[in-house]
Amino acid sequence: MSYRKDMIWLGCFFALLMLAPAALPNNYFLTILILGCLHSLNAVGLCLLVGHAGQISLGHAGFYGLAAYASAWLSATAGWPVEVSMLAGVALTVGVSVLIGMPSLKLKGHYLAMATLGFGIILSILFTETVDITGGPSGFVGIPRLSFFGHEVKKDLALYRIVAGVLCLAVWLAFNLLHSRIGRALRALHTSEKAAQAMGVDIARYKLFVFVLSAAFSAVAGVLYAHYLTFIAPSSFGFMFSVELIVMVVLGGMVSVPGAIVGAFFVTVLPEFLRAFENVEVVLFGAILILCMMFLPDGMAGGWNRLWAWARRARAARGASGAAHG
Repeated sequence: MSYRKDMIWLGCFFALLMLAPAALPNNYFLTILILGCLHSLNAVGLCLLVGHAGQISLGHAGFYGLAAYASAWLSATAGWPVEVSMLAGVALTVGVSVLIGMPSLKLKGHYLAMATLGFGIILSILFTETVDITGGPSGFVGIPRLSFFGHEVKKDLALYRIVAGVLCLAVWLAFNLLHSRIGRALRALHTSEKAAQAMGVDIARYKLFVFVLSAAFSAVAGVLYAHYLTFIAPSSFGFMFSVELIVMVVLGGMVSVPGAIVGAFFVTVLPEFLRAFENVEVVLFGAILILCMMFLPDGMAGGWNRLWAWARRARAARGASGAAHG
């Protein structure tokens, strides 16, 4: 889409997020919305990395968890102000992503996926085994609520609006990035690294940049997650969550930021509707995802584009038929 259309979509999406709580029957559904926004923040970063730059990562749940645990420990154990601990958690995650990305991004394809998978598993083990710091398998409790300059955000609705605002800011940054010279370089990198390098694109620099940026998006989501739930456990940041993030991006449309957000909300909300089928919930969830991948190979965004193109052709055909009979 053009930049103008992207901004119109973002404006409509922001308005929808702000109006959505009024239609919810209770706070439980507001919790689902908050988690959907946090998952979308992760998915937007992965859309830039996987969809536009073509770099596969199976370790972003590790970045999500690292920022959450760092902010939780600094605020609950070290006694730092919440806003400072959140910034420190994001900064630590960005620093670690640089250290991981520099050697890992020299690999390609499945080898890069395995390297990032190994990093995610190592962090998951650390979250479980460092009981004195993280609380181990029992989880980290007593995390303070989100607050700014000593003022705690007590109501879930206010926190939802903050999370939704952060998500929209991240989408705005992603749109501006994709419509800039950097975005064109990332798409060239995805198409062919050799061709991009021949055209003067510094592929190592751009690969590291988008890897660190996507990790930063996950870090921001992680610190918000920790200070929203006030409890975190290693099971929330394991390998399966990394796979879920990839599914969100692929299901929504790998090269579409709006598609990644739709995929994130879809994967977040769908299990809630399947809870009535308790014994076969996992089977139904897998079957729905398989059917979506079979009939929507380019994601929900691609399916919507094909449907819109078909509707335009049908309308044009009816207009031509009417003119011929007239």
